[in-house]
Amino acid sequence: MFINSVAYAPTNGIANNSSTNNNSASNVNSTTMKALDTNIMTVFEHQRLTVHDFLQASDFQWLMAQEFAVFTIKRKQGQWQLKVGHYIGIVLLPSGMTLEILPKMIASASTSRTPQQQSFEPHHNSASDIRQARQWVQNMLSDLINTSNQYHSKLPNTKNLGQFNAQVTPLPLSAPSLSDWLAHHFLQRLAHYQPTQHYQAQVDNQATLQGRLLIKEQLRRNSVQPHKFVCERSVLSQDMLSNRVIKSALVWLAPLLQTAMPPKSIQLWQSVHALNYHERQQLESVYQQAKRQLALQPLSQLQANAAQQLLDLAYWLLQQSNIETGSGLDTNLPSNQSSSRPRLCLLIDMNQVFEQWASLRIASIFEQLNLNYQALYQAQSVWLNDAEGQACLSIRPDLLIYQIPDNDIHEDKSGRKTPYKNRHGTASAKKTRNYSHVIDIKWKHLSHSGAISASDAYQLTSYAQAYQAEQVWLVYPVQGNIRQPVALRQQVQGSSDRDSKPSNVAKLWLVPFDVLSGTLNGKLPQE
Repeated sequence: MFINSVAYAPTNGIANNSSTNNNSASNVNSTTMKALDTNIMTVFEHQRLTVHDFLQASDFQWLMAQEFAVFTIKRKQGQWQLKVGHYIGIVLLPSGMTLEILPKMIASASTSRTPQQQSFEPHHNSASDIRQARQWVQNMLSDLINTSNQYHSKLPNTKNLGQFNAQVTPLPLSAPSLSDWLAHHFLQRLAHYQPTQHYQAQVDNQATLQGRLLIKEQLRRNSVQPHKFVCERSVLSQDMLSNRVIKSALVWLAPLLQTAMPPKSIQLWQSVHALNYHERQQLESVYQQAKRQLALQPLSQLQANAAQQLLDLAYWLLQQSNIETGSGLDTNLPSNQSSSRPRLCLLIDMNQVFEQWASLRIASIFEQLNLNYQALYQAQSVWLNDAEGQACLSIRPDLLIYQIPDNDIHEDKSGRKTPYKNRHGTASAKKTRNYSHVIDIKWKHLSHSGAISASDAYQLTSYAQAYQAEQVWLVYPVQGNIRQPVALRQQVQGSSDRDSKPSNVAKLWLVPFDVLSGTLNGKLPQE
């Protein structure tokens, strides 16, 4: 763990704040000091946190009170512990420190290391580990962001990932913290959009008659003060719902932006009002209404796209802020404040995001190999029926690869070849598909081929039987290109010939996915 740009000596896998550590921290070289960030407390998946790991004990107590799903609360050796789950993200702590959660460090496998040594070790996190983890995480999120326009309708659970700037700038060699990265992308999107104005009805009870007189309201409200008029008029205003949702997200991100002078793009939003507490409690309906309102504005296609993407991003950020109190209560705050004060909290399920990233990368590999290859993402199919034909059990692999005939591919005017849209998505086409690959993707460490779990092996063989595919893969993460695909051979039971091969059985493969390069290791497994 790293706190306040200073590397603390690990204790039980976590840095502490003892005076000994403060003295040793002075020996950290300037390069390391510059690589780390002030007010950032960096931890990894599956680490255990205690009150001694925080500069402010109140931050630990606050996290305990929130009961976030990302943490598991345990008591060990007479002290409370928070174990980080399979999430990455950032949490703004009450002291102003930002808790940054990065993926677990997956050891690079080599022949000189034992399986025990190859398992990830959270106890020895260095500055280079943090920089490397930040770099590939941001590459992963950028990949999903930049490809969201093409795959957004196909990939599940991408609402949390398709809302950023689709034209992001290249990442620096020294990767920023996730909180800085998030703030940068929001500001980059904000710079391409100015708060729109529209005419909206405004009702006032005033001494002058302006606009349309509301007779019923006039009689009800001004029977004893005839010198006033209840009138309705159209006023040009920036307080349309889409602007207010964006302003609320900007307010939510303000703690990440307070160190720098506010750019012009932020100053333009100062006169816009944020959502109130009641509106935040009905965020979904407010968002849908804001989308409809925005669609009616006389904007160019470019402006409309920029506005919609910024609105989507703001909506997603505000969704995250709705989980600030978890299922617990902060006893140090009055009840009327603890429920209404937003707290920056962005948590992404690492299981989902890795599956999505690897799915996109692998589908792209097949597409580059042959345009006839098509991908289906988490397509659900009925696997078991009862005697009456009622569905009993369904299966949903992460990625299905199938081939379409040559006559389903057309060439446009520029000479580019692309598959016909929807032709291979018809009901008749689905029935005749021949699946070449069924791919399951797991965010879990496999130190060697023998580490595959029985449940994963059963899942692979079930997929092989259900889809009659040529190959079934289990894709898992590694760091580096040392690990290579490994074929799993099924033993035939009940046969005198131990070397006989089962008929019509798919080949099972363990395929490593290098998170540093974002690609599969080695050549594609052959039949």
